Amino acid sequence: MLAIVAAIIFGLGFLLDLLNTQIAGGISGTTFMLLGLTLLALHQAGIGTASIRSYSGWRGRARR
Repeated sequence: MLAIVAAIIFGLGFLLDLLNTQIAGGISGTTFMLLGLTLLALHQAGIGTASIRSYSGWRGRARR
């Protein structure tokens, strides 16, 4: 989930950088880039991902 949000943030930052604009005086494309990198780091750390309990294991085993 955080990776999807990070992709959206990166897209907004890219558009702001292309248009060379700022939002509310100090928020620029670089700010969105850093926020996106922070969200990706949290995603890689396991925050915002599925828990271990939701994983039910490999279902390919044959049952007899």
